[in-house]
Amino acid sequence: MAHLIRHKISNKLTNAAHTVSNKSQAKVSGVFARLGFQAATDEEGLGFAECDDLDYDYRQGMQMDVLRGEEEEGRDVDGEGELDGDTHYQRDGTGPRQATLKSGGSLEEDKPKITSWEAGWNVTNAIQGMFVLGLPYAILHGGYLGLFLIIFAAVVCCYTGKILIACLYEENEDGIKVRVRDSYVDVANACCAPRFPALGGHVVNVAQIIELVMTCILYVVVSGNLMYNSFPSFPVSQKAWSVLATAALLPCAFLKSLKAVSKFSLLCTLAHFVINILVIAYCLSRAREWAWEKVKFYIDVKKFPISIGIIVFSYTSQIFLPSLEGNMQKPSEFHCMMDWTHIAACVLKGLFALVAYLTWADATREVITDNLPSTIRAVVNLFLVAKALLSYPLPFFAAVEVLEKSLFQDGGRAMFPDCYGPGGQLKTWGLGLRVGLVVFTLLMAVFVPHFALLMGLTGSLTGAGLCFLLPSLFHLKLQWRNLLWHHVFFDVSIFVIGGICAISGLIHSIEGLIEAYRYDIHD
Repeated sequence: MAHLIRHKISNKLTNAAHTVSNKSQAKVSGVFARLGFQAATDEEGLGFAECDDLDYDYRQGMQMDVLRGEEEEGRDVDGEGELDGDTHYQRDGTGPRQATLKSGGSLEEDKPKITSWEAGWNVTNAIQGMFVLGLPYAILHGGYLGLFLIIFAAVVCCYTGKILIACLYEENEDGIKVRVRDSYVDVANACCAPRFPALGGHVVNVAQIIELVMTCILYVVVSGNLMYNSFPSFPVSQKAWSVLATAALLPCAFLKSLKAVSKFSLLCTLAHFVINILVIAYCLSRAREWAWEKVKFYIDVKKFPISIGIIVFSYTSQIFLPSLEGNMQKPSEFHCMMDWTHIAACVLKGLFALVAYLTWADATREVITDNLPSTIRAVVNLFLVAKALLSYPLPFFAAVEVLEKSLFQDGGRAMFPDCYGPGGQLKTWGLGLRVGLVVFTLLMAVFVPHFALLMGLTGSLTGAGLCFLLPSLFHLKLQWRNLLWHHVFFDVSIFVIGGICAISGLIHSIEGLIEAYRYDIHD
């Protein structure tokens, strides 16, 4: 009996010692995680991919699950003293994983993968959308330099898209590249860690929300503009047309998914390509009247920076590139896909902008279809309005998701209560916020009905930041040890040039809006 009592007491003391040791170890590892370091012991033999899971947990909000043993009093510990709560930070291969790593370095998820052609189609939709209609207006104020910028912006955006994806990967101890980050926000948070682990993500989220909301506003503006110029004899102002367009968009507030809308996206895109071909065909029919003498190297110093913003905005696709690359069947084909999509975009945009400007020269309007004869203008513009209205839900839904995830669904750190009920139904006040966002886009479109100026402002404010500044900065920060001298030169040059263009374009766009508002200029 005495021997049995001594044995039980000895086991309890041993378990208690293991518990204290593991608590101390977990707390120390938590402190190191907050400082941006990895706590490891000789016995754990952490692999690089597992270490980045630590970084992933840390960047997602540093929510430490410090030892469930503190909540589960009296829980027995196994022979090695490993507690469940510690596996998030002491990765030994037994902890919970949200995804497994493939040999190629991508996260293995049960999601359907897309081919490089499908990925290229998505990129093409992003950079060959309706906003190419403003490029001839950029040539009006930039001449041949505007054409050069269309080419230059394509090259730079293609390059920054590639280096942004490079920031998602790190080399493990065997020299194999492993995908350790999933999104633009993850890259931004990794750059700001350990001192400000969430600052980068907040900056990127704000930029994304601004760009998405401004895109929605531009769709309402262009809808009102096209309808007003299609039916000038109607006693309806452009602002009234914008109100009517927004009334048709109110059902967007009830969207829970984009399945219904996505069915029309292919038809809308094809219709847009047909419209571009019709415009180019009309311009070619007037080739004898082309005003080559109007295309000069002279630039309008005051308005050309606005053109830069317009051109940059027409190439923005970096927001969704990480997700797109992660869902490709062969991520190794991403670079090739980016090359041919941006080459095609550069050629088509350059030709479209040049032939349209040569046709109408100094009479070029903000939206080029407004220059078409009245006989075909109404038909073309109606197709464009339909495309704009069907394209509106995409950026709107994306903006709503970012807002809801950041402010209402961010675990225990959300600023406001969840806007969804227990059954997944949208609460009344959540629906009110969505309706408020639709009404906000209407008010902006009504009080600032200037398509080119708004497009230039958005391109200078968020387009340059998301496409030029942040990717080059993140690449320098995360991949510094692997960069050659010409990579550093390219990144620094893009950052400097992008910063200058962003500041000058922002200033001149605001000045243009103030001037247009003060003197009631409609075009």
